Amino acid sequence: MQHRTETRERILEAAASVFADKGYHDALIDEIGRRTSMSKGGLYFHFPSKEHLFFAVMDRLANKLVQRAEKAATGGSTPLNAAEEALVSVLNELSTHKRLARLLVTQGYSMGSAFEAKRSEVFERFAAVIVDKLEKAKIAGEISDVDTDLASRVWLGSLNEVVVHWLFSNGTSPKDAAPELKRLLVASLRSPSGSASGGVPES
Repeated sequence: MQHRTETRERILEAAASVFADKGYHDALIDEIGRRTSMSKGGLYFHFPSKEHLFFAVMDRLANKLVQRAEKAATGGSTPLNAAEEALVSVLNELSTHKRLARLLVTQGYSMGSAFEAKRSEVFERFAAVIVDKLEKAKIAGEISDVDTDLASRVWLGSLNEVVVHWLFSNGTSPKDAAPELKRLLVASLRSPSGSASGGVPES
């Protein structure tokens, strides 16, 4: 069982690199096989199709991002700060791994609706982390009585736009954009009686 798990992980690591470099349509199973020293049959034993493999790569990336976001959130001094830390952790991670950012955001568009459905599933997982923290921030009086589900989608939409602009228009990296993006997003939610960093009244 451990050997099979290690083999799957090796395949996913190689596949992530190939898909990120080539995109879904142009990525070749043969290339993944060469990088893992495995035959097509060996690869298909673990993943029955190219689509299954691509989605497994996306799930693996999503797991890492969500785990990092949840871990970062535990270091927040308040619920709102926890949401901020979760957002910043994802921005930092995508900045560090540009090819994976490209994979998550754009490299499966040739798949059409199947990619969009998987991408939405991935974003829903991260949205759930943000919603949880924003709900607690609302209870604590840190933010206004907003629709936290809608707010989380605004946060994710902003994150997505920053990443796309960085990837294709030589824009500011997500990591460098994080402080200002965080300030803007938090300001849009702030309770009139609280500040952006923990509910302390503004002077």
